[in-house]
Amino acid sequence: MSSPVIGSTRNAPPFRYDIVGSFLRTEEIKNARSLHAEGELTAGQLREIENIEISKLLEQEKALGLKAVTDGEFRRSWWHLDFFLGIEGTGRITLGGTPGATKEQLNRAESFRITGKIAFGDHPMVGEFRTLQQMAGETMAKMTIPSPSLFHFVQEYNGNEIYSDTETLYGDIIQVYRTAIQAFYDAGCRYLQLDDTTWGTLCSGRHRAHLRSRGVDPDQLAKDYVRLINESIAGRPADMTIALHVCRGNLRSTWFAAGGYGPVAEELFSNTNVDAFFLEYDNERSGDFEPLRFIRDQFVVLGLVTTKHGGLESKEQLIARIEEASQYVDINKLCLSTQCGFASSEEGNILTEEEQWDKLRLVIETANEVWV
Repeated sequence: MSSPVIGSTRNAPPFRYDIVGSFLRTEEIKNARSLHAEGELTAGQLREIENIEISKLLEQEKALGLKAVTDGEFRRSWWHLDFFLGIEGTGRITLGGTPGATKEQLNRAESFRITGKIAFGDHPMVGEFRTLQQMAGETMAKMTIPSPSLFHFVQEYNGNEIYSDTETLYGDIIQVYRTAIQAFYDAGCRYLQLDDTTWGTLCSGRHRAHLRSRGVDPDQLAKDYVRLINESIAGRPADMTIALHVCRGNLRSTWFAAGGYGPVAEELFSNTNVDAFFLEYDNERSGDFEPLRFIRDQFVVLGLVTTKHGGLESKEQLIARIEEASQYVDINKLCLSTQCGFASSEEGNILTEEEQWDKLRLVIETANEVWV
């Protein structure tokens, strides 16, 4: 089946073929982090090994032809907690384990809680990005951090005894993110992605019912979170691209929410002032493309290729789905990526490194047939 020529290439982010950010940790990274946890490696020795493995990863990303590269989140244990715990006024907490959970699962049942007035402070990830930027050379380095709305959603669930006034908390979250965005920009970042599972939760009928049972109006929460994101990114430098990645869960190839974008589409797509949306569309849990009719002039990066298993999608079916999405969004405002990263935590998803790279080759080859 030959594919039609339906779009043009693009040399600015988001790219026609793009990545969400995380990669499977190498055995060297896993072993080093384990030895560091046991006190057998110093922080400096761990960092040296991380640098070596990130350098190898960058070589693979560049060899594949990616136009934006990441450090694979190789220095992180979690896609979100490492960033949140680097913010002043936060602390790690252990959550109650699920009955029958394994020792490993109990050890990983952790989150964060606000322990004092929050501030961005001297966050370690700024220096980590600066190192990535230097290692990436002439290739664009992409930074991924969890969104401001997720910060609020998680702390609200875990209980907050520091801020009694929601608007004061919102104001401090906004200041944290404005400071963060400027700090990453000053370190050289021109492509920032906000990762957010909150919106996946707000798409889910089951989770919306649970919120209502707690006295929370999910529609009002959506409005509040759009405002929170918009005010957090307001005043960002004109030459910095900011994308929002919506996820329904990806921990070790699992998921926690299902439901199309319909319940949040008008509020999220019409009113959020990001430059691009990375949207999961790898299976029926994400619904159809009709909610994309609310997209204004943002780019939509279609996450059509799953990272939850190693089986490859059909290129012809991917092209057909892109054409279907183009009924709602101009083809030249569409891009292609995997549905999520490959490792939302350091354990990673259930596929091999070879399958990981095959997935990205499929994304690139498909995009090169659609946008020429």
